Amino acid sequence: QVHLVESGGGLVQAGGSLRLSCAASGSTFSRFAMGWFRQNPGKEPEYVAAITWSGGSAYYAASVKGRFTISRDNTKNTLYLEMNSLKPDDSAAYLCAASASRVPGSREQVEYWGQGTQVTVTT
Repeated sequence: QVHLVESGGGLVQAGGSLRLSCAASGSTFSRFAMGWFRQNPGKEPEYVAAITWSGGSAYYAASVKGRFTISRDNTKNTLYLEMNSLKPDDSAAYLCAASASRVPGSREQVEYWGQGTQVTVTT
């Protein structure tokens, strides 16, 4: 089992940047492929990005490709999401996700969730 805690969310103007972090504990971090999802009230979590166990490969939703960068530091047990050129449509709670068996490209593939950090992008 792994415990995930996100941080770094906040209020930012359109065009701005934020860096989210997800600290993992309770298990060996490198055993898990990781991902970021986002969720608005009343909706299902939406896939944002994912990264393999070693960090060698990263994948993105079309809506964020070229603007967001996912990365991880296995020595620090931490996952990151660098978000640039933010848009109001990016506003959501951003959730860290982990899966030991596969790269989490959909919510059904996620085995563990963090509690989320809110990102609000204003015009």
